[in-house]
Amino acid sequence: MYFIGYDIGSSSVKASIIDGNSGKCLATSFYPKKEMKISSPRPRWAEQNPEDWWKNLKLATREILLSSGISSSDIKSIGISYQMHGLVLLDKNDDVLRPSIIWCDSRASKLGEDAFQKIGKEKCLSRLLNSPANFTASKLKWVKENEPETYEKIKTVMLPGDYIAMRLTGEKNTTISGLSEGIFWDFEKNEIADFLLKFYGIEKNLLPNILPTFSNQGKICKKTAKELGLNKNTLICYRAGDQPNNAFSLNVINPGEIAATAGTSGVIYGISNEIKYDSFSRINTFAHVNHSSKQKRLGVLLCINGTGILNSWAKNNIGNNAFGYEEINAMAETIAIGSEGLIVLPFGNGAERVLENRNIGSQIHGLNFNLHKKEHIFRAVQEGIVFSLYYGIKIMKEVGIQIKTIKAGNANMFLSKVFRETLANLSGATIELFDTDGSVGAARGAGIGYGFYKNYGEAFKSLKKINVIEPVVNNKAYSDSYNKWLNILDKELKAQ
Repeated sequence: MYFIGYDIGSSSVKASIIDGNSGKCLATSFYPKKEMKISSPRPRWAEQNPEDWWKNLKLATREILLSSGISSSDIKSIGISYQMHGLVLLDKNDDVLRPSIIWCDSRASKLGEDAFQKIGKEKCLSRLLNSPANFTASKLKWVKENEPETYEKIKTVMLPGDYIAMRLTGEKNTTISGLSEGIFWDFEKNEIADFLLKFYGIEKNLLPNILPTFSNQGKICKKTAKELGLNKNTLICYRAGDQPNNAFSLNVINPGEIAATAGTSGVIYGISNEIKYDSFSRINTFAHVNHSSKQKRLGVLLCINGTGILNSWAKNNIGNNAFGYEEINAMAETIAIGSEGLIVLPFGNGAERVLENRNIGSQIHGLNFNLHKKEHIFRAVQEGIVFSLYYGIKIMKEVGIQIKTIKAGNANMFLSKVFRETLANLSGATIELFDTDGSVGAARGAGIGYGFYKNYGEAFKSLKKINVIEPVVNNKAYSDSYNKWLNILDKELKAQ
């Protein structure tokens, strides 16, 4: 018995097939082979066409079916992981009304801050666990205010994963975890947050039906099955946002466990069984994949927007596309800790929650034309990204999230020795790297939702730890560099 997992990212759509019995990944593919375009028609905007996600999903599906040689009749269910906080709007014919306003778009920040102040900080934090900020609900309010003709045509409001599930099955539904990431969920009443919708003037019936994260979420429709080369009896049995799914992929499901990613954005994600929130909403709390009203499982999330996207910018512009990531990582290793005084603030991908939704831009400080080379910039970029993550880790500690071990997939920026060692030595945490990713995790989730696996332990019995990075005892060079970085950040924030 086999399961497919999709990971609908903002850079690419990845698909994997796993053997349910062995847990082994038999084939994996991603499209496009170069990073997917993010459109920015105006400053602070970030949009993608949902049809592009679908086209890339079809290409990746065909490739894994061809390379694995698996009969479509043996693929029993599908799991979906997707970029969080995006807004997809459908009309009465289920056609997309406008490009998706994706996670790093910050046009709705002021609307969210206004709601935070007028509804009341305590009410928002205690019931939504967050400020409305520039999350999905606020993005929908922006459409209502700025594109009223579009808003009037809306029949259904969806997150990116809901849209992909709808394209597969023809059915429109969502999950509590998804609603919480969109700031549509009231944790106190365990229902849709009517008080926020009323404040925004948004109709509750625009939201889809709610299904459990692990459940039968619909059967692939006949036309789509033919289009993808899959069996029409294949079920969708799991759906989660990329960060909860990443944690799940690493078997991070219980209180005290910590997961991390460093793709386009960088995230530290800790599990708690208690209501925990930052009074300034610099870190965010959402329902984890195994959350229920009877058993609280909350994901406390730190997000830095400018992570892999900054590293990619340096590769493409400083490196002039002449080097791959492996070469850039090797060049960064040739430079001493601290990059000889060169400091990079990585905040160039929209408003940053960790900075209270301020958008200060990315900046390079201390550049010396007689000293610094591209190698220095490559290292300073990676150090600056880690420094921003550590800045957020300190906030997580303030709300009681203790970080002793960080689990991550052996991918993206965790492939860099500079990145790994800087994070371990600054945070004091041991980093454990595993042979998994979001699409494989989504496939395991499909196996659980289908009922093939009896429990999480059975689903993750084949998960392999492939590297461990321990912090060194004397990390003064790292802390000195971080303090210089912090001083520059403080000055920039005060100047705002």
